[in-house]
Amino acid sequence: MKSNKPLEKLNIFDFSSVQMRTFHVTWLTFFMCFFGWFGLAPLMPTIREDLGLSKAQVGNTLIAAVSATIIARLIIGRLCDTWGPRKTYTALLVLCAVPVYLVGLSHSYETFLLFRLAIGVIGASFVITQYHTSIMFAPGIKGTANAVAGGWGNLGGGITNMLMPLIFAGIVGLGYTKGEAWRLAMIVPGTLLLLCAFLYYKFTQDTPAGNYADIRRKVAQKEKPNTWEVVKDWRVWALAISYSICFGMEITFDNVAALHFVDNFGVDQKMAGLLAGMFGFMNIFARALGGIWADKIGKKNGLTGKGRLLAILIAIEGIGLVFFASAATLPVAIASMVLFALFLKMANGATYALTPFINAKNVGMVAGIVGAGGNIGGMLMGFLFKSENLTYADAFRYIGMAAVAAAILIAITRFSVKEKVKKTAMVEDLV
Repeated sequence: MKSNKPLEKLNIFDFSSVQMRTFHVTWLTFFMCFFGWFGLAPLMPTIREDLGLSKAQVGNTLIAAVSATIIARLIIGRLCDTWGPRKTYTALLVLCAVPVYLVGLSHSYETFLLFRLAIGVIGASFVITQYHTSIMFAPGIKGTANAVAGGWGNLGGGITNMLMPLIFAGIVGLGYTKGEAWRLAMIVPGTLLLLCAFLYYKFTQDTPAGNYADIRRKVAQKEKPNTWEVVKDWRVWALAISYSICFGMEITFDNVAALHFVDNFGVDQKMAGLLAGMFGFMNIFARALGGIWADKIGKKNGLTGKGRLLAILIAIEGIGLVFFASAATLPVAIASMVLFALFLKMANGATYALTPFINAKNVGMVAGIVGAGGNIGGMLMGFLFKSENLTYADAFRYIGMAAVAAAILIAITRFSVKEKVKKTAMVEDLV
């Protein structure tokens, strides 16, 4: 029997209900977005040589790849609250396919930098995925649903690092030069974005009860979104700091991992891509694990318990990063990478197990601010990796110490000050 209410269970083998169909399409779309967003990252050793980029210039492109997403996530969060996730995601995918296709026309540092900046907007896709799963599932399962969708989507970062060097090698095998091959390889993610735009528009809807354009939005009639209410809430900024450390490090590592393994351990581009892909591949379970634990703890200890879990996860992430920075051999580097990656990705899931409950009337805006925090973190980390005075190992070490400090801040934040989790989901008010 089909229901127009948020689901109480996450049945991943259900493809018929609109809630689960939307769940599957949204995580798959977010997965494909990584091919556009980070498709260039594992090819950077070749691109660096082809365009003659310095370390500082490479660092600037890393910053550009994540900085545009900051503003985009704020705008997209607001559009989800007003225009609806279905139309917002479709428009975003079509818009961002353009620079993904055109980046191959770059033959200078300046044009490559501008295209990476434009491509970075696709990172706002995460906000829509988290907003959409928050709407489709009941409070007791939101953290799990958000974490699984986000984790499987983030898995695209790992698969991108693994597959793009293979696509590149296949094109070289057809007789093209390396300079031509990396450009032609980007046709693949551009096409994937357009395909996902069609799937999203065709097979999802805004809420379990229907699309925004087809139903009366009683929530909007009762009380309009209050921007100031969100901005002045410290809990929102605490979660933004949390996400800056965990997701900010994730997207930074997706960008620099291949270069780090090539320059510090002497592996080739293909092997570096596989090692970087191992980091991203852990999203298949690690982020979901964070959300599942948070939901279980939340049933007994509320938002306060979820906050304490988040603080612990981020602290261990920081310790693991310090170990990774000190690794002198490749096996030690891989082992410590797996350690910090596990807790980093669990922290991602735990962050968005808290986010939907901070302000039920402004879920999109809160998700946008917290998501933007992740990219602000990634941008600031990019300046460390850009510095001529710091090695990549130095940058990892400083980020690890910052994570421990952030964990202390999160631990003392009272997340359950204003609102308690209600059994009635916000979308039920739309029916």
